[in-house]
Amino acid sequence: MELLALRDWLVACGVTLVGMESTGVYWKPIYYVLEDALECWLLNARHLRNVPGRKTDVKDAEWICQITEHGLVRPSFVPPKPIRELRNLTRYRKAQIEERTREAQRLDKMLQDAGIKLSSVASDILGVSGRDMLNALVRGTRDPEILSELARGRLREKIPALREALVGRFSAHHALVVGSILAKLDFLDEVIATISAEIDVVVAPFEAKLKLLDTIVGVDKLTSEGVIAEIGVDMSRFGSAERLASWAGMCPGNHESAGRQRSGKARKGSKWLSTYLTEAAKAAARSKDTYFSSQYHRLRGRRGAARATKAVGHSILVAAYYILDREVPYEDPGAEFFVRRHPEAQTRKLIRQLNALGYTVTLNPLEAA
Repeated sequence: MELLALRDWLVACGVTLVGMESTGVYWKPIYYVLEDALECWLLNARHLRNVPGRKTDVKDAEWICQITEHGLVRPSFVPPKPIRELRNLTRYRKAQIEERTREAQRLDKMLQDAGIKLSSVASDILGVSGRDMLNALVRGTRDPEILSELARGRLREKIPALREALVGRFSAHHALVVGSILAKLDFLDEVIATISAEIDVVVAPFEAKLKLLDTIVGVDKLTSEGVIAEIGVDMSRFGSAERLASWAGMCPGNHESAGRQRSGKARKGSKWLSTYLTEAAKAAARSKDTYFSSQYHRLRGRRGAARATKAVGHSILVAAYYILDREVPYEDPGAEFFVRRHPEAQTRKLIRQLNALGYTVTLNPLEAA
C-alpha cells in the first residue's frame, strides 16, 4: 500500500522521471510499481559516487535527483515485463540443470567410494541400463553376474568389463545415499520439464527470433532462449553491437592513463549471459570447418584456451545482435575467412613453419591464367 501511495503522490506532484540506485534486489518492487505511471531510471551505483564525507540517505537521494535531472548518468538496461518473466524462468531452469549436474557428480563419487567403477565402462551411468543397475544395487542385489545382465543395447558388448566394474563394497549406507540421490534426480527432472514447458509458452511470441538465433553455429534452443531472456529482442536499447558486448562484459576493458594502457580486464557483466555464451563458444569451437572453430584454434595457440573461448563468445554475441536487429539468419563466413582476409600473414606463418623444419623457401607467384 505504501508503494502505491508513493506512486500516486509522485504523479500528483507532476513528477515524470524517477532515478533510483541499483541495490541488490531491493529496487525491484519500487521499480515495478512505478514503471507503469512514470519513466524510471535504474542507475549503476558505480556512477553515483558523491564527494567523500557527504554520506547520508537524504543526501544520497538529493544527489541522485540532481544528476538525474541534469542527465549526467545513463539508465541501466531493464527488460520489459515479458522478457523479465522469461528471464526468471530460464535462470531458475539453469540453476536446476546445474544442480542436477552436481547431483550426478555426487552419485559417481559415492559409487567410487563403494568401489563400483560403472562410469569407467558406461558412458552414461544415468542411462536406461545404468539406472536399472543402480536401482538393483539400492534394492539389495550385489551379484555382478546378475547386475551386468541388466545391460541393454550396445552396452551388452561390454558385459565382461561390467562384471569387473560392479565388484565392490556397496553397503547399506551407500544404498541409502544412492537411493536418495536417484530420487532427487527424478525430482529435478520433473522440475526442469515443468519449467521448460512454461518457457515454451512464454517464449512463443519470440519463436521467429529463436529460430534465427538457432542458425548460429554452437547455439541450441536452450542457449537462444537464455540469450533472449538476458538481452531481449529490441536491440535499439543498446545502440550498437560494441555497446552490447561492453555491457555484457564480453570485450576487453578500457583503462588508459597518461598515454599508457593500465588494464585490459573486462568489466563485470551478466554471469548468466556469460555462461550461455561460453557454452555456445565451446560447442562452436568443436564444430568442423566453421568461422568460429577457425577463430578459436587461431587464438588458442598464442592467447590460451580461456581467452580464445571468450573471443568466440564475443563473436557469437555480435552475431546475435545483428540477427535480432535485422531479422536475418546467420551466414557462416567459413573456416578460410582469415586466410582470405590476411593472405600475407598466412604466407608468413607457413614459411616460419617450413623454416622450423629446416627448409629454405623461395616464393614464385603463379602466373595468371
